[in-house]
Amino acid sequence: MGIDDYATAPLAGCVNDAIALAGCLSKHHDGSPNFDVRLLSAPPDQITRSVLRGYIEQLFEKPADVALLYFSGHGTENNLGGYLVTQDATRYDEGVALTDVLTLANRSRVREIVILLDSCHSGALGQLPAIDNDYANIREGITILTASRSSEAAVETGGMGLFTSLVVAALEGGAADAIGRVTVASVYDYVEETLGPWDQRPLFKAHISTLVSLRNAQPAIDVAILRKLPEWFPRPDGEFSLDPSYEPDAEPANDEHEKVFGCLQKCRAAKLVEPVGEEHMYFAAMNSKSCRLTPLGRHYWRLANEGRI
Repeated sequence: MGIDDYATAPLAGCVNDAIALAGCLSKHHDGSPNFDVRLLSAPPDQITRSVLRGYIEQLFEKPADVALLYFSGHGTENNLGGYLVTQDATRYDEGVALTDVLTLANRSRVREIVILLDSCHSGALGQLPAIDNDYANIREGITILTASRSSEAAVETGGMGLFTSLVVAALEGGAADAIGRVTVASVYDYVEETLGPWDQRPLFKAHISTLVSLRNAQPAIDVAILRKLPEWFPRPDGEFSLDPSYEPDAEPANDEHEKVFGCLQKCRAAKLVEPVGEEHMYFAAMNSKSCRLTPLGRHYWRLANEGRI
């Protein structure tokens, strides 16, 4: 959901935010379907208090593996907590209370819930108000990522919210692991590192035992190559011996060795393998040295060795 059309304080980037995120989440990098997205934007839609609450209730109502709620628009806070501001907001009745959003999420039968908020004071979601401890409880399976602390504004820049523009960049591959998976935790890490200490500070709150992949971006390396790591390195701390026969420029040609070396070069580019005693893989081969797994490479070695990729 994105709301630009406020009567007293219109915004310019929230509809763009919602459209950009919807397009990114609806499909993986390869074009295969991802989230079944329902997009609301004002204009042209009217997003009143009852409309917003109704759609949130509908989203969380039925059992599902994953549900994601996104809102871009005005946010506000008072001594009772924070609010997602709707188009019919009035003083003392600004919109949908963040405590209500969290209550609906906590009661939902959806296994994993992700809530992304690009609005001022959005960090109040899941934060302890002065009146009741229960408002701060987050059940297992819920992840919250907000554009700012409860005391901060959320900035627009370049026709979009700064937070959302970074989230989209993260989902498109900026926060992907070696095989292209993007989780909400890696999105937060990408956004948090990009914003400086004087910018708005995103907040990440979660009560989870597993990290759900939000999108599959273009992988840095083919999974088929990763599955070969235990074959080339029988032990994660071992080395793979090289010699000039692995280098394509060497004579006589050895097609099998050259094919393996090409895969190891791709692992090097993905920061999974490093030459031993040389700066480049080429010289490690020409000088009959070796290569070994990096700490990241050992992580994927274990995944491959256990049949988890």
